[in-house]
Amino acid sequence: MNEFERVRDYLTGLQDRICAAIETADGKARFVEDLWQRAEGGGGRTRILRDGGVFEQAGIGFSDVAGTRLPPSASAHRPELAGATWRACGVSLVFHPHNPYLPTTHANVRYFQAERDGQIVASWFGGGFDLTPFYPFDEDVQHWHQVAADLCAPFGPTRYAEHKRWCDEYFFLKHRNETRGVGGLFFDDLHGDFDTDFAYLQAVGQGFLDAYLPIVARRKDTPYGEREREFQLYRRGRYVEFNLVYDRGTLFGLQSGGRSESILMSLPPRVRWEYGFQPADGSDEARLARYLVPQDWLG
Repeated sequence: MNEFERVRDYLTGLQDRICAAIETADGKARFVEDLWQRAEGGGGRTRILRDGGVFEQAGIGFSDVAGTRLPPSASAHRPELAGATWRACGVSLVFHPHNPYLPTTHANVRYFQAERDGQIVASWFGGGFDLTPFYPFDEDVQHWHQVAADLCAPFGPTRYAEHKRWCDEYFFLKHRNETRGVGGLFFDDLHGDFDTDFAYLQAVGQGFLDAYLPIVARRKDTPYGEREREFQLYRRGRYVEFNLVYDRGTLFGLQSGGRSESILMSLPPRVRWEYGFQPADGSDEARLARYLVPQDWLG
């Protein structure tokens, strides 16, 4: 089994494990699978859970796609990729809960490989996970980051700080001057030792469940009303703005002729915008702004 096949097998198993865990946490709905093929090469399986006991929509997709030409967003600063064929596999998920007190979350783990004349000219890992609360709890944010720090520890004393900072910088809405949420981990172009980098990818994949499931258990039954629901829908608009304006994965997928339904599964099923919205001073809604600034959550 070559390196790409090892990663691919791990990722299909990861998708299965996360789906099983989320179905158990939801307690009502199950994922429906949509198998698809890509004309230029490869395909995938997109799984969607809708109208569950906990999740309004949960989407998790696996893809293994290939091509003969990279889009500008991927090749502009990588001259070694000129004229190379490429193959990429990954698992990406976004979960949108019903309850405004339970955060939206995103995770992605992926592997990319390019060849020319039968030789690998580039390969790297990427991924991470991040949390987007609407009504934050310090206990949840600290737990999320503690899991991230713990899984990073075997990979060096600076790994957590570096990939946390990268997450804060990547998931930043410049036009709003705020982060998308409270961060987590983000990394790309990881291409040192294959076995070490692959082990880190696996740690991130497992760490997502360790980080998110305890928050689900704590918040899924928190009482809420129309005010909280409307604020959740308003803040989901920021999620849409980031994914459509800044997200590299969305850009790469659309520019490389990817499957739109699977690429855009990250968008929430319901969302609203409101011109000039300002939360009342001292309200729980106003409190969110203090969390949308990069900071040391474990200090």
